[in-house]
Amino acid sequence: MQRALEVLDRLPETRRPHLWLALLCLLLWIPGFFTIPPGDRDESRFAQATRQMVETGDYVRIKLGEVERNKKPAGIHWAQAASVHALEAIGVDDARHSIWAYRIPSLLGALVAVLATFQLGKALVGRRAAFLGAAMLGSCFVLAIETHIAKTDAALLGTVAVAMGLMGRAYLNAATFTAAQAGAFWLVLGASILLKGPIGPSVPLLAGITLFVMDRAWRNRAPWLRALRPAWGIPLMALAAAPWFVAVTIATEGRFITDAIGGDMLTKVGSADENHWGPPGYYLLTFGLAAFPAAFLVLRAIPHAWTDRLQPSTRFLLAWAVPVWLMFEAVTTKLPHYTLPAFPALMLLAASFAMDPLRREPPRWLHWFSLLALGGAALGLAAAAVALPMLADGGVSLVALLAVPAAALLVLLVLRALQAGQPARAALLAVIAAVPLNWVVLEGVLPRLHAPWVSPRIAALAERASPGIHDERFGVVGYHEPSLMFALGSEIRLLRSGPDAAAFLAGEPSRIVAVGDRDEAAFRAEAASRGLRLREHGTVTGFNYSRGRRVAISLFGVDG
Repeated sequence: MQRALEVLDRLPETRRPHLWLALLCLLLWIPGFFTIPPGDRDESRFAQATRQMVETGDYVRIKLGEVERNKKPAGIHWAQAASVHALEAIGVDDARHSIWAYRIPSLLGALVAVLATFQLGKALVGRRAAFLGAAMLGSCFVLAIETHIAKTDAALLGTVAVAMGLMGRAYLNAATFTAAQAGAFWLVLGASILLKGPIGPSVPLLAGITLFVMDRAWRNRAPWLRALRPAWGIPLMALAAAPWFVAVTIATEGRFITDAIGGDMLTKVGSADENHWGPPGYYLLTFGLAAFPAAFLVLRAIPHAWTDRLQPSTRFLLAWAVPVWLMFEAVTTKLPHYTLPAFPALMLLAASFAMDPLRREPPRWLHWFSLLALGGAALGLAAAAVALPMLADGGVSLVALLAVPAAALLVLLVLRALQAGQPARAALLAVIAAVPLNWVVLEGVLPRLHAPWVSPRIAALAERASPGIHDERFGVVGYHEPSLMFALGSEIRLLRSGPDAAAFLAGEPSRIVAVGDRDEAAFRAEAASRGLRLREHGTVTGFNYSRGRRVAISLFGVDG
């Protein structure tokens, strides 16, 4: 045991740090990556829009069914399309129908973020602390979740980590910062614009404003700003993002510009409200879970970081993390993944604290608060893993029960290392102990649930009822979720009411219609009035988590 701990302590000095970090990330992120079905809301919308690009060859206009979504930048769709084409080129025939193929850019973006945190963080906090900070970032529960969602946030984090790492080098040593590094900084920001508009550039902008004020940079003319070469860098950033804006404006005959100015007129599939309210400080309250298991060390490092704020590296990391956190706390919806752009800086600050031999231990109240955050998040994850199968499917999962000892082991290892006065060891133990917990939650529990994954079961039932059914012959009322479109195809008919479903079914004898329980009475009445002889193919029951209610979807065809 002691020898294993000694090996663990030497891990930040490994001769192949990038390989070890990549292996660690795969162990943390692969569970559930291939097996969790497509999620509703954003993931299925993004993936289906990309699939339509792949199927139609139109890589400019972003569409979901017949609805254009051109207000959203196309970068993530291009990355997903490239992933699908690459997989098909090597023989993965069903890549465009597999949700994991569209998740690959998220996984790669998260991996870039971790490796950039190490590689570029070395100049800020040193090699050992950079390794620890990168490992902690990779273990964060919210990042593990984002790698399983085929949308922009994990990929955006990769661009932010690279850009801010380069900016940090310019801040610490402007004299050695090269024009090539400055060009890379602006090109990466251009890529971030293609992923999520102004969110990416806003991170260095806020950090730059903060540093300018804190350093009173008007006195020394901000050498770090001159090193970034904004005179030609900003046009380079705009040039990197310009082709898509020009192409989509031409393709939509100018509608893209008028839509962007006039507001989002998009008719949404699955129009569940995406605004999430939370009280002030909501992000701080959820940080223990979002940054689990690393949050405890970040909290313990706060007093040290503030005391050390005059040190250039600490100053830069604080200027990176604090304004971003405050911005998202103030102006965005209350979802923890929106604070992800601040996570690399927070992890590096925490790692720097853990590796500092002159560090001061946190106040007693913060010590206990950090342990409460760790224990609460571990207990919450274990409890959720055990409770979800019971609440969703009404049964106990033996696999889910493994989350309890996995979470308990993690907390126990951290407590013992902290009692020995070794916070860096505690953090590394937490990261490694998160691997089995992730496997239980993400591979053992979530993919095995039945109630939340309604769309795949509807698609399977439709295939049994009419093998090889074309999507344009399938209609649905009462369940307009984008995951159903991804499961069956972009040409399925989204119907407004039960009578509309009966009319659709009457159109051709080979059609099938899925009818929600709330519309079934009106559907049957209209079908009877039309003289249709209904054939019921079965019913799928489950939980529509986008709308927060139980559903029962029955499939009907016509006899004769």
